[in-house]
Amino acid sequence: MAKATKKQALGRGLSALLKDPENDIQSASDKNADKVVGNIVELDLDAIEVNPFQPRSNFNDETLQELASSIKELGVIQPITVRKVDFNRYQLVSGERRFRASKRIGLGTIPAYIRIANDQESLEMALVENIQRQDLDPIEIALSYQRLIDEIALTQEKLSDRVGKKRSTITNYLRLLRLDPIIQTGIRDGFATMGHGRALVNIEKKEDQIALYERIVGENLSVRETERSVKAYHEAPGVEGSTVKKPLRPKFVKKGIGELTDHLSVKVGVQTSEKGKGKITIPFHTEEEFKRIKKLILGG
Repeated sequence: MAKATKKQALGRGLSALLKDPENDIQSASDKNADKVVGNIVELDLDAIEVNPFQPRSNFNDETLQELASSIKELGVIQPITVRKVDFNRYQLVSGERRFRASKRIGLGTIPAYIRIANDQESLEMALVENIQRQDLDPIEIALSYQRLIDEIALTQEKLSDRVGKKRSTITNYLRLLRLDPIIQTGIRDGFATMGHGRALVNIEKKEDQIALYERIVGENLSVRETERSVKAYHEAPGVEGSTVKKPLRPKFVKKGIGELTDHLSVKVGVQTSEKGKGKITIPFHTEEEFKRIKKLILGG
C-alpha cells in the first residue's frame, strides 16, 4: 500500500511540473521530458479531450456503469494513455471507457501515461492499441483496419505485422464492410456473428443479403445453416435471377412481433412454419437485461 501511495504522490508531483509554464514540454528532447513522457501522471480530467481517431463508437451504458462502480471502489487500476497537444492540454490515445467512467462518478484526476506524437502517429497508436486491447465488435475492427490502410497508407502485409494478425484474418474482417449497412448494424448489435457475416458477404445482391439476414434473425439460423443457405442460393437454377426465400409469417405473427418488440425493447425473433406453428426467441446481452425482460413478461 505504501508503494502505491508513493507512486500516486509522484504522479501528482509530475502533474504540478506540467502545469508550470516554464516547463511546457513539446518534444521528447525538451528539459524534464524524461521525467514525464512514459511515466504515470495524475492529470485533471478537464484537461483531457476525447480522441477523434477513437475507433470505438459504441459504449454500453450498463457495462460503463459497472466500470464506474469498480473505479469508485478500487480506483483506476490501469492508467489511460494521452498525447500532449498544448500547454496542460491532452488528447486520449486509449482508455476512453476508463475516462468516461471516471467523469461519470465525478473524479477530478486520472492516472495517465503521456506521449508526444503528431496526428498521424496518434491515429496509428489509437487504432492499433484499441484493436489489440479493447473488445471492439467485428465491424469496428474492420473499420479500424480500413482506416489504417487508407489514412496511414499501410499495405495489408504491413498491417499484418503491425497488429500481429495473419493477413487472411485481416482480409476476413475487411470483407465485412461489403455487407449491407443493415447487416453491419445487426452484427454490431449482436443479432448475427462474424461467421454469419462471412457467409452473407458471398451474396452480391444486397436485397438477397438482407433476406437471408432476416431468416438468420427470425429463425435463429446457425452459421453452418447460413453457409448451406448461401450454397443453395448459388446452386439454384438461373443464379442471375435467384433470390433468397424470405421467412413465411402469418398475419397474426407479423402484427404480434412488432408489439412484442415494442413492449420488450429488444428485437424478438420468431420462427414459423406454413401451418402457423413456431417459436419465439428473445435475446439478451447482460444479466440486468434478462431481469428487465423477465419482469416485463411476468409483470412483477
